[in-house]
Amino acid sequence: MEPFESNLSRIQSIAAKKGWVLNPDEKRIQKVVGLMADNFTDHGDYYCPCKQSGESPKPDDVLCPCPDAEKEITEAGHCYCRLFYRPNAIE
Repeated sequence: MEPFESNLSRIQSIAAKKGWVLNPDEKRIQKVVGLMADNFTDHGDYYCPCKQSGESPKPDDVLCPCPDAEKEITEAGHCYCRLFYRPNAIE
């Protein structure tokens, strides 16, 4: 399985387990999931591209979903990357 498809499957599984949904904007999903897949290929893990401090992950960079995702989704209706949403937050 290609890194993108593998990561997309992983993200869909996480969303289902948490009761979240993915952004309905397919282009946003392609971008964020694709950047994470690139991080996996290049650096060995699914670093959050939206909170990454540079091209190469640093020790403080976080994996997706990041530790703040639940709080962000609860408070704003979506995570910082706008990948995961609360089901009732989709317009």
